[in-house]
Amino acid sequence: MAAAAAVAWRCLSRARPAAWRPRGDLPWVPRRGHRLSPSDDELYQRTHISLLQQEPSPSMYIDSYNRHGFVINGSRVLGPCALLPNSVVQWNVGSHQDIIEDSFSLFWMLEPRIEIVVVGTGNKMERLNPQVLQAIRQRGIAVEVQDTPNACATFNFLSHEGRVTGAALIPPPGETSLTHLGPAAA
Repeated sequence: MAAAAAVAWRCLSRARPAAWRPRGDLPWVPRRGHRLSPSDDELYQRTHISLLQQEPSPSMYIDSYNRHGFVINGSRVLGPCALLPNSVVQWNVGSHQDIIEDSFSLFWMLEPRIEIVVVGTGNKMERLNPQVLQAIRQRGIAVEVQDTPNACATFNFLSHEGRVTGAALIPPPGETSLTHLGPAAA
């Protein structure tokens, strides 16, 4: 009887319990510290990402400017204008002297928040009222005041970088220039 018990004990000690299988087709359960080989990856489900917006949003680019206005993404805009990330609106100022705090109210009401507003003041850079600039900065928006030709180039550069940028531009009197050829020429 002792011999039978010893044989049974040997057989039971060599036998392994049936492996527990989780739901799915995995033949084994990965343990902590286990490194996957490339073939093991095929055993796991792959992650799928669905994008709500399939195409990147179109950027605004200033193609050219003259004393009458601007050409933005191939469309003509007459007079001073405010450029927002996805639209252009008329800006109700005649010169840099007409710019007040309310002139920029559109920029701080937008979501997503505009990081920087580039202001073009005409043929040469003009100083804006310090209280106006301070009010904009207090709302978390950086302001860059330049002459209009440089403001157009700066806006195009920042837009190309993917920054959330706005521009407030006054056409320069008596000048015509091409500052950007559009996204295809870049």
